[in-house]
Amino acid sequence: MPDWIQIVLRSFTLLVILFLFTKWLGTKQLSQLNIFEYISGVVLGGVVAIHVSTLDSPIYYALLAMFIWFIIPYLVELLSLKSKAFRNFAQGKSRVLIQNGKIMEDNLKKEHFSTDDLLESLRDKNIFKVADVEFAVLEPTGKLSVLPKKDYRPVTPKDLGLKLAPDKEPQTVIMDGRPLLEPLANLSLNPTWLDTELEKMNIQIENVFLGQVDSDGQLTVDLYDDKLAVASPTQKPLLLATMKKCQADLELFALATDNSDSKQLYERNSQRLKRAIDRVAPYLQ
Repeated sequence: MPDWIQIVLRSFTLLVILFLFTKWLGTKQLSQLNIFEYISGVVLGGVVAIHVSTLDSPIYYALLAMFIWFIIPYLVELLSLKSKAFRNFAQGKSRVLIQNGKIMEDNLKKEHFSTDDLLESLRDKNIFKVADVEFAVLEPTGKLSVLPKKDYRPVTPKDLGLKLAPDKEPQTVIMDGRPLLEPLANLSLNPTWLDTELEKMNIQIENVFLGQVDSDGQLTVDLYDDKLAVASPTQKPLLLATMKKCQADLELFALATDNSDSKQLYERNSQRLKRAIDRVAPYLQ
């Protein structure tokens, strides 16, 4: 068999096995590599690279080496789930670098974390002054988790005493110019509704790259042609404007009539509608 064919077959076989091993080890490996997992990943990649190009070495050597470097991290992961002490030893543990607004210099030295490293990690969090930090901890993955002081945290609706309607994740109902039926069904909608909304925008579904429906039932689209402008959803602002017009009409009717009973009726309902507008306005604006 020609050497190039052997290289192709070895590459394909070992790549598939490496993919399966990575899947079995879990997706956490892809985003949060600790020390042990980092070493295992480097070694597995090196085993594959060496045995793909070294044709004198039997392929089962590569399979044996890959199996060993798969089973060891797998067993370590299982033991880590059952033992906190072993997890701290194998994966490391978090270390506080800033507490009560003060830098813990001894912990910085233990982690070989320089002042420049600390400042760089804080800048990644959009924090440029150490004095603005209440608490910061270095995770085993090397990520710095930061809690700013209260004065420097973003203001939330709860801080302002506002109550917002619950918000669900948007559903993608159009992708690559084709409707997706399952997300539509999850929203209790159908293709007919989708066609109607697109007609309101004067858009053909074939021209839509991506379409999403939010928790309020509003459709937003992104077109293939970036030069075309798409109008923003107007259902909620239109509803609020309609309610305000009705309330203004009731006040006008109350001023126009000479009948005291009718005047009281209009004024009473105008006040009710005004209270309703005040309650729903934060959700419709």
